[in-house]
Amino acid sequence: MARQLHSAIDETNGIARITLDRPERRNALNGALIEELKDALAQVQADDRVKVVAIAGAGPDFCAGADLHELKEAVEAGPEASLADAQALGDLFLLLRRMDKPVVAIVRGRALAGGAGLATACDMVLASRSASFGYPEVRLGFVPAMVMAILRRSVGEKRAFELIAFGDPIDADTAAEYGLVNRVFPAESFDSEVDSFLEALASRSASALALSKRLLYQIDGASFEAAIRAGAQVNVIARMTDDCREGVLRFLERSGD
Repeated sequence: MARQLHSAIDETNGIARITLDRPERRNALNGALIEELKDALAQVQADDRVKVVAIAGAGPDFCAGADLHELKEAVEAGPEASLADAQALGDLFLLLRRMDKPVVAIVRGRALAGGAGLATACDMVLASRSASFGYPEVRLGFVPAMVMAILRRSVGEKRAFELIAFGDPIDADTAAEYGLVNRVFPAESFDSEVDSFLEALASRSASALALSKRLLYQIDGASFEAAIRAGAQVNVIARMTDDCREGVLRFLERSGD
């Protein structure tokens, strides 16, 4: 089977770009594509050249969600096959959260169902103004189960249930208002705006970004006291890094203190 994903690393600025490459199926997530994506993420996680990871879709759309042909086969094969299929996507979402490096979804066109979940599972989302997001599973008598844990953390319970219950697509500006999207850029300048954003992110301290991401997700669901104590531990680790020491020295030299 031909590869359904393309990845490239720009060694100049440390940005790894991963592209879902099934435009004829609107980059729908089948088993092969999910495994290729997990492999690519594992490779860039282990590559010291990479500071930031960007995930995009080939063609006019980001991702149409699960491949319904493969979903139908899993349903017909029985509960065990369906569970394995669902867990594969869940493992992908967990991998995105556990990676040290920030992962940014680059969304053009439609991001639907599991495709919207994939974008939201990334640490940040950049969207073209022409992009749209939606969770239409209920319209098919299905449940957006794999994206629910991510969605409710991004937009809150009531907004999440509204999006799920109606299944209507929302535009990029509305998605940003709800908290699903970080930045919305005009379609005509989208590529250059995305490049500038990724380069600015890649210019930040890699160790500080890694520690910040780890702490942010570590305190999810923790009590206030536990979160403060976890923050103190990460604070100590950060102080021991070369980036922190050099950054403090640069600041003191500039300030003249």
